[in-house]
Amino acid sequence: MNKIPRNVWVLGFVSLLTDISSEMIHSLLPLFLVSVLRANVLTVGLIEGIAEATASILKVFSGVLSDYLGKRKGLAVFGYGLSTFAKPLFALATSPTGVLIARFGDRVGKGIRVAPRDALVADSTNAEVRGAAYGLRQSLDTIGAFLGPLAAFLLMAAFNSNFRLVFWLALIPGFLAVALLIVGVREVKTNQTQVSRSNPIQWQALRSLGQGYWILVAVALLFNLGNSSDAFLLLRAEQIGISAPLIPLTLVVMNIAYSLSAYPLGILCDRLGRFGLLVSGFLLYALVYLGFAFVRSPWQVWGLFALYGLHMGMTQGVLLALVADKVPTNLRGSAFGFLNFAVGIALLPASLLAGELWQVAGSSTTFIAGSCLAIVAVLLLLMQREKYTPINY
Repeated sequence: MNKIPRNVWVLGFVSLLTDISSEMIHSLLPLFLVSVLRANVLTVGLIEGIAEATASILKVFSGVLSDYLGKRKGLAVFGYGLSTFAKPLFALATSPTGVLIARFGDRVGKGIRVAPRDALVADSTNAEVRGAAYGLRQSLDTIGAFLGPLAAFLLMAAFNSNFRLVFWLALIPGFLAVALLIVGVREVKTNQTQVSRSNPIQWQALRSLGQGYWILVAVALLFNLGNSSDAFLLLRAEQIGISAPLIPLTLVVMNIAYSLSAYPLGILCDRLGRFGLLVSGFLLYALVYLGFAFVRSPWQVWGLFALYGLHMGMTQGVLLALVADKVPTNLRGSAFGFLNFAVGIALLPASLLAGELWQVAGSSTTFIAGSCLAIVAVLLLLMQREKYTPINY
């Protein structure tokens, strides 16, 4: 098997540092909003929904622009840099509106960087190692995603639950990530045709992405209508009886499971095919959300967070590899952009629906609804199974 290229490794470590920075803040943000700024759960859902939807919508434009220019790195640097420079706004926020502004700036940066970065991974690899490459980047990303909450937990314990100090310290790994990206990643030259210099948002270009791709987009949209912000998982953990200082550690457990599973499962999907693993991951999500609906003991919550991380290892990188397999090289940025746009369109109503169901019908109803939507997405995917036969490398 070919070796995974340097670009993938460097992008993985950039993601690792960025996630340490981001998760130091995000693992504490729901509790900061509720306990310090006195926001209600519906406000938490609104902030998370607006922020994530903004990021996903912008991914379309950055992905299309990277296809048009035939270059990915500059957009990635700008996006990572913007997210880092938005982080001081969290420490300065004195109201939920201030947090919304900070989350908006942070997610605008994410919206700019993600589609070019994912396309850069595809440009840097061939099909026989693509699942492993996405799995590796996801694993390194997720190591950062559990080191961030762990750092938040230790700093909160050491500094008497000083939220704002933790938010300021989160700047350090963010700056290191941007520096590593600038120095370590090289632009990849691909055999792009002249169509890459035309507008990718044209009917002919969109049709050339293929029916199999657009079905994946529809499945992602439907699935994410029930996939509300992880803030609700954290609030559910607190509701069941896990104390506030320990809440960030639930994300540590989730991301350890994610990081340990993403790379080996990426290798597995290269060898055995992507479709079955993706379906299994969606079904596991449905079971985990049912578990959150009916959980009664704190020890069960820890197990559910671990299984949630396994679901992510089974689906996140695999879905990206499946998309990269299905679309033309010169439209990869656009393909990842539209996929994330579909996710973004779903995230705002998903978080608002979750917050409304939580307040009106109780927290269990929020998770039951998410489980049901995941099952419907799986049924749609199974109906189109023939379009995703394994590729012979």
